[in-house]
Amino acid sequence: MTSKLRRRAVLLFILLCTAVAAAVAAKSIAGFGVDRGVPAGKITIGYSAWPGWFPWSVAAEQKFFSANGVDVEMKYFDTYTDSLAALANGSIDANSQTLNDTLISVSAGAKQTIVLVNDNSTGNDQIICAGNINSVADLKGKKVGVEQGTVDHFLLLLALQQSSLTQQDVELEGMPTDAAAAAFASGDLDCTGVFAPFTTVALERPGSFAIATSAEFPGAIPDHLVFRSDVVDQRPTAVQAVVNTWFETIEWIKGHGESATKIMAGRAGVNVTEYTAYDAGTSIFTHQQNLDAFLPGTTPDHLNAQANVVADFMVEAGLVQVRPSLDALFDSRFIHAVPERLQ
Repeated sequence: MTSKLRRRAVLLFILLCTAVAAAVAAKSIAGFGVDRGVPAGKITIGYSAWPGWFPWSVAAEQKFFSANGVDVEMKYFDTYTDSLAALANGSIDANSQTLNDTLISVSAGAKQTIVLVNDNSTGNDQIICAGNINSVADLKGKKVGVEQGTVDHFLLLLALQQSSLTQQDVELEGMPTDAAAAAFASGDLDCTGVFAPFTTVALERPGSFAIATSAEFPGAIPDHLVFRSDVVDQRPTAVQAVVNTWFETIEWIKGHGESATKIMAGRAGVNVTEYTAYDAGTSIFTHQQNLDAFLPGTTPDHLNAQANVVADFMVEAGLVQVRPSLDALFDSRFIHAVPERLQ
């Protein structure tokens, strides 16, 4: 072969390699190629009224997502169950939701992956009753309003079981959490199961108080960032950027408490004093607590252990017909890959 032909052959080979590389890159950007880690396109994350999730509003306002190289739309849902449905039907990429609600979705066939523990509920989920009801044992025959199949229905069932009662011992009124709080405050219910900030509305009823709270069930109600599993598989770099953003946001809140509280109280629809009262009832997890929670173990501090307890309880209580599979439910790699400066 002449030198000219050799040069042409080499040139054709280079052009062919370039074309193949471009094709692979194009597929990667779409999320289906060899490198699935390219964070192309918008990530839509749902959240709703809960003190452990209001930091997301800070992240959006301070533009921390773009600073971490990911395009995120934070979508606020007035009704928590609407956010659960949106993740289950694929309308959003990720959602802020509890462990038990995630397990209910998984039991129904949804493919979802928990990548972050936002917090543990340590008192902000409450069963609030009229002043003439002194304990959970007094609930027999009483009208209780709660959003069925969600976190405070779960809390109610836990409290009833602890007092040797069942759901059949109360008159359950199913309604959205905000409506349950309002109905109780106006005197239409004997009790209600609600979470902050709706606890503030319920407690406006004179003489009312909480007869049971999540503080009595340590580790039972962890709150999470949950992605659709296909998004985790196809776009891990974007998922990592979102997880990094969470820890950057929490760090910023520590140093800018007054400004952050104003943002979060505004999203919650309460004043700063009312919002500050929620602090003790929601324990935001540190990076180390996340590492510990994702580590397999046998106590409620470990997500795998708590998920097994919750799954068994939900089957026993009739919340689900099929025990949810815990296979691939937890993905700790994003917590482990958080940059040292954010740990």
